[in-house]
Amino acid sequence: MPCGQVLPQIDRGIFGGASFCAARRPEDGASAMYEWIKAVHVIAVISWMAGMLYLPRLFVYHCEAEAGSTQSETFKLMERRLLKAIINPAMIITWLAGIYLAWAGHWYLSPWFHAKFVLVLLLSAVHGFFAGGLKPFSCERSHIAIKGSDLSFCATGCSPRVAGGRPNG
Repeated sequence: MPCGQVLPQIDRGIFGGASFCAARRPEDGASAMYEWIKAVHVIAVISWMAGMLYLPRLFVYHCEAEAGSTQSETFKLMERRLLKAIINPAMIITWLAGIYLAWAGHWYLSPWFHAKFVLVLLLSAVHGFFAGGLKPFSCERSHIAIKGSDLSFCATGCSPRVAGGRPNG
């Protein structure tokens, strides 16, 4: 059965004519490879997002640890390993597999793909922001003073602290 008969409301109208049917997948035996790469892409996206959600939590815990303590050193190690061993490779695999899928399935012509691409660029920017947030912790500079204020905030935005270093509230 052709795509238009199965999903007429999706084929026309709401997604600007983008088709979600198998007819967009590569032909002549490449379809199995396309499906495997799509599975790898989904797994990589899930891994990337899990790491992106967990890293800020580690930053918050790290803010609460005493500078130079064993706990602080453990958080440094956990943050670095999470970024280098899970988040970075997952992002790279997500990008490579996504580019292949967009090219092989001709999705790069679809309006929804352009919106998704912008969101992926934003997520990559957040990834860069989090990676940059690792540096102050490695130098034991986990607080950034706000000019003209007696408050300082942890580099990742955890609870405000009075200048003495104790949590406020």
